[in-house]
This record gives sequence, C-alpha cells and structure tokens, in this order.
Amino acid sequence: MALIGYVWLFYALYTTDGFGFTPCLFKNVTGIPCPACGTTRAIILIVNGRLWQSLLLNPLGLLAYVVMFILPFWWLVDAVRRRPTFALCYARSEKFLQRKLVFWTFVLLMFLNMIWNIYKGL
Repeated sequence: MALIGYVWLFYALYTTDGFGFTPCLFKNVTGIPCPACGTTRAIILIVNGRLWQSLLLNPLGLLAYVVMFILPFWWLVDAVRRRPTFALCYARSEKFLQRKLVFWTFVLLMFLNMIWNIYKGL
C-alpha cells in the first residue's frame, strides 16, 4: 500500500497540474469530499514549501507527509538491524486506537475535517 502511495504522489508531483483527477471513490460517487480529500495536494504544497497553505487545505497532509518521509528509513533500519520495531509500533498503535475514547475522538476529528473540506468546497 505504501508503494502505491509513493507512486501516486510522484505521479501527481510530476504531471502538469496533478489536480485534475481525484482517486477518492467516495467523492466520485457522492460528490461530497471525504476527510482525506486534498491530502495529495496538501503534500505537494509541503514539498513546495507552502506549509501554511497545506494545513489550511487538509491537515492530514502534514501527517501523511511525515509518515511517508519516515517510513522508508524505519523499514530500512529494521531490515538492517533485523528487528521488527515498525511492526511492534503498529501493533501498539492499533491497540491504542481501539480504546473507546481514543476511537471516538479520532472519529470526531475525521468528521470535523470532512466538514472543513465541505466548507472549503474541496
């Protein structure tokens, strides 16, 4: 899945505008932006040094950018050291997100981000 994300990002970065097509099935079917709509554009803005505009477009872009930047290095270090630190961290994160308060807080934040996307006319 990460490889698909990198391929999509590089495609969007190096096409003429990268914004004419949305891979969001939810938006294509309903016409309403999902919480993640605009994440690719937000990452492109970060790459171009426009952090504030990126955060205004979709705050998830910053999170996605950080994860996409750190992940390959983390995987490489795990492979060299032959340790599953990423897998362990992922398992702990998944367990943390299963707590009811954390889960519903996360759902609320995603809902608010979706409302933000609708408000902006994304």
